Amino acid sequence: MNGNNVWRDIIFYESPVIGVKKIMIIGREAEVKILDTICRTSRSEFVAVYGRRRIGKTFLIRKYFSKKNDCLYFEASGIKDGNTKKQLEFFSSALSSCFYNKIPIKIPATWEEAFLLLTDEIEKIKKRKVVVFFDELPWMCTRRSRLIQTLDYYWNNKWVKINNLKIIVCGSAASWMLNNLINAKGGLYNRLTRVLSLKPFDLRTTKQFLTAHKCKFNNKQVADIYMVTGGIPFYLDQISPALSVVQNISTLCFEENGLLLDEFPRLFKSLFANATISLNIVKIIASKRYGISREELLKKLKVKTGGWINDKIEEVEAAGFIVGFIPYGKKKDIYYRVIDEYTLFYLKWIAPDIKKGHGFSKSHWYNLVKNPSYASWLGMAFENLCLKHQEQIMAALKLQNIDCRVSSWRSVGVEKDGAQIDLLFDRGDDAVTICEIKYVSSSEKFKIDKSYAKNLENKIEIFKTVTLTKKQIYLAMITSFGIAHNLYSEDLIQNEVVLDDLYRCV
Repeated sequence: MNGNNVWRDIIFYESPVIGVKKIMIIGREAEVKILDTICRTSRSEFVAVYGRRRIGKTFLIRKYFSKKNDCLYFEASGIKDGNTKKQLEFFSSALSSCFYNKIPIKIPATWEEAFLLLTDEIEKIKKRKVVVFFDELPWMCTRRSRLIQTLDYYWNNKWVKINNLKIIVCGSAASWMLNNLINAKGGLYNRLTRVLSLKPFDLRTTKQFLTAHKCKFNNKQVADIYMVTGGIPFYLDQISPALSVVQNISTLCFEENGLLLDEFPRLFKSLFANATISLNIVKIIASKRYGISREELLKKLKVKTGGWINDKIEEVEAAGFIVGFIPYGKKKDIYYRVIDEYTLFYLKWIAPDIKKGHGFSKSHWYNLVKNPSYASWLGMAFENLCLKHQEQIMAALKLQNIDCRVSSWRSVGVEKDGAQIDLLFDRGDDAVTICEIKYVSSSEKFKIDKSYAKNLENKIEIFKTVTLTKKQIYLAMITSFGIAHNLYSEDLIQNEVVLDDLYRCV
């Protein structure tokens, strides 16, 4: 197991032309193309890279530019909870390593002095591109440090005129990056030349990543790993090819030194200034399987609507833990649901026993996977997995060229017993495709019997009655291994999507 913060090297090289190396990083093809473009331009660039912690921001930038001989690469990183003096100490150390052959230099007293030193060295370099990477910029911007104001001044008055200079800033605190840089209304307004938002891997890329690390898992096994770790590269990097899926999860999540045993509280403390409020928001939303309305969320938080709570909710959403959506038939009622797999897994299986002060036996997870409650949880986790792979499902349903609004729908206690639809496509061709999602942990096909068929018919009837839709209704089944064809399936199901379809390249 690789328990430290140094990833195994997943860079590969192709040589389509003799003597020319092309950098390829797993899962970041679009981002690499943007970096290629940045390197080719003959003007200065100011690039912001953001995404949640452990997503691979630093890895991407560092590995890409460290292999490029035509670039001088300078990296300075912020220190969590370090004061301005400490930030400047680390900055001067980086300057010394890059420009002064590690000879100690006088530590600048302010960011103005620090950037003056940096600018003097940059201006000496004429024949190479200069890449300046500020990693974890939010940590560097301590209170009253005036770093943002100084960055604004030097970009607008100095660096923008240096055509071979590429400034890249990065941060895990997505909301900070959005408010202070990307959507800034002050001096840095509209100054960025490019923005890279790193997202978790999808299933296809997750399998590529694991395969590159000698993990020989099939699609179902990869999905089982994904429903615990999500597509977070650093978590996936901890998966051992020598262990089964169950063994890997047990090691990561339930052993004393397992990375994911206590990663959750650390994650929130590193991302949010007030981690308690952010964590409470996530816990409340996670307690509702089908999502929670904004009105109910505020009620449970015991707050009235206002700027500060809006900011907190937006911070959690920007960090990738929750997503806001408007259910089918609603015009502006916002609902939220948790979409981060590790969060859902931690709150369900790890947090309750930790709260009780219980330790985990070596057989803890092996016993849990045999429990019916685990099978039930897998069904919910698979629903979430499908919601995150909507484009692949649309491609499998041949809807990629049709204008569709993706949504969900729920009716409680209205007209009979109510109904829940987790995923539907409101199509521009006067039709609605309703998706019924069922996960089967074995390799067997899902069988629709008389009772289940009646439930499906009832769900469609309630949907038509409550929504008053005149559109044609199609019913699609999304299952792990398909459905067993019988009279009920032939009569009810128009389309099938299986787990393998979620691995499509779209």
